[in-house]
Amino acid sequence: MSAVFLLVAGALTALSLWLLVRPLVRRREDARPSKATAVVLTLALLLGGAGLYAAFSDYAWHAAPSAETPAAQAAVLAKQLAKNPDNVQGWLDLGERYTELGQYPLAARAYARADAVANGRSAAAIMGLAESLLVIDFEDIRGRSGRLFDRVLELEPKNLKGLFYGAIAAFSRGDTAEGRDRFERLLALNPPANIREIIEKQLQAIDAQGAAGSEQGASGAAPAQVRVRVSVAPNLKYQLSPQAALFVLARDPNQPGPPFAAKRLPVQLPAEVTLSAADAMLEQRRISAGQTLDVVARISLSGQPQSSSGDPFGQVSYHVGQDGTLNLVIDRLAP
Repeated sequence: MSAVFLLVAGALTALSLWLLVRPLVRRREDARPSKATAVVLTLALLLGGAGLYAAFSDYAWHAAPSAETPAAQAAVLAKQLAKNPDNVQGWLDLGERYTELGQYPLAARAYARADAVANGRSAAAIMGLAESLLVIDFEDIRGRSGRLFDRVLELEPKNLKGLFYGAIAAFSRGDTAEGRDRFERLLALNPPANIREIIEKQLQAIDAQGAAGSEQGASGAAPAQVRVRVSVAPNLKYQLSPQAALFVLARDPNQPGPPFAAKRLPVQLPAEVTLSAADAMLEQRRISAGQTLDVVARISLSGQPQSSSGDPFGQVSYHVGQDGTLNLVIDRLAP
């Protein structure tokens, strides 16, 4: 029951009592004040009103708050796990609730805890952690997320999501043979039609990319590259942490999704950086001649791939095949 309702109800009760009791206690020339009657009337109003409200009201005075929402369920689970931290299924359920709420960092922590409690033997915990990290930053497919999908496949070689994401992870690190093998194993498991279509298109893109690479090698043409000289504006003030890292990314502003190339480097500036097809995250998203890309250099103060408020960064537009080495100045801070 809301505090506002109680306040209004109390005020109305007090007003009613004052109007009824005042004539009984006020001195009049033709009558003596009846204080006893006033006391009886007051008690009757208070107790009678409370009794009638309790009898006819449908308010659940002792009912607990609704536990149907993911937020409420998460709160209940968190309290239970504080008392029983070795409950693997509880941590998995908590990770699922946080995922429903869109709180992916908390979901990742819950799944990581489940993985630790299960001693690395729960494919569900590893998959949940990998997917949470992937939602936070898709570039992590080349790092921890990719390795986690490999662990899923070690435990469950026929895990559909493990094969799909594991193939992408393999392609992102340049292991085309392993990526193709995982896609073909996934096709053999008869996935849904929409997934099959995606996989077949991926394999066609891989074959086309391989053919284009062979023709380029035969012709002796130089590979498509992005070359930038990264420096920091002298007036930009920030403080490096021991785990800070430099990330240089090449994105197509008209094609949302993973970068066409990315590198993680130590923060030693100025620095000459070259991005090419070898730095692609996905086989079918590689730098090629004729592209116009946004090249972003960012100093991650936390060392994490995802951007955080206060991270210094800079950006320049690059025409692949036309531009040479461009100056890319880190001159602003992420909001």
